[in-house]
Amino acid sequence: MATFTTSVVLLRWQLMSAILMFMASSLNIRFRKSDYIGLAIVSSGLGVVAACWFATGLLGITLVDVSAIWHNIKSVMVEVASHAPPEWPMVIT
Repeated sequence: MATFTTSVVLLRWQLMSAILMFMASSLNIRFRKSDYIGLAIVSSGLGVVAACWFATGLLGITLVDVSAIWHNIKSVMVEVASHAPPEWPMVIT
């Protein structure tokens, strides 16, 4: 029983995001059957956010890591753009 309690405490955010994914999927199905397209799109978006939260939680990625990754992507894109020829991108008329 102590092992089960410890695992629930340690995995509470992953469990919560998994429950949110399930609820978003269930709501999406109900909204589509009831022709509430807008609410179905919103519930799909919530499901995608919960899935990303679940994946980053399992991989151990924090907001600090996301910030560092974004900074690296930005610096690489600026470096690549600085080496591009001046007439790039070309417009074909």
